[in-house]
Amino acid sequence: MERSAFEARLKQEGFLDVSEAALPAGESRGEHAHHFDVLALVRDGAITLTWAGAARSYGAGEYFTMKAGVMHAEDVGSAGVRYLVGRRH
Repeated sequence: MERSAFEARLKQEGFLDVSEAALPAGESRGEHAHHFDVLALVRDGAITLTWAGAARSYGAGEYFTMKAGVMHAEDVGSAGVRYLVGRRH
């Protein structure tokens, strides 16, 4: 998905807290939850999210969502990951 289209979607869906984020290669974040909804577009690299017993990897151009309160783990690929993230409080 193109950045401008993604930013328009964020605004339309009420994700008004928008920022760029990056995580280093190989970083692993154990199970946790956020107090906000997330909609994020992977710009470079890859990240694997695990929740409800299933893992799914996302690479450049793909987006993912996560509802507030959902327990999940994050594992970053060997090239790190950079993403545009919207948070809805």
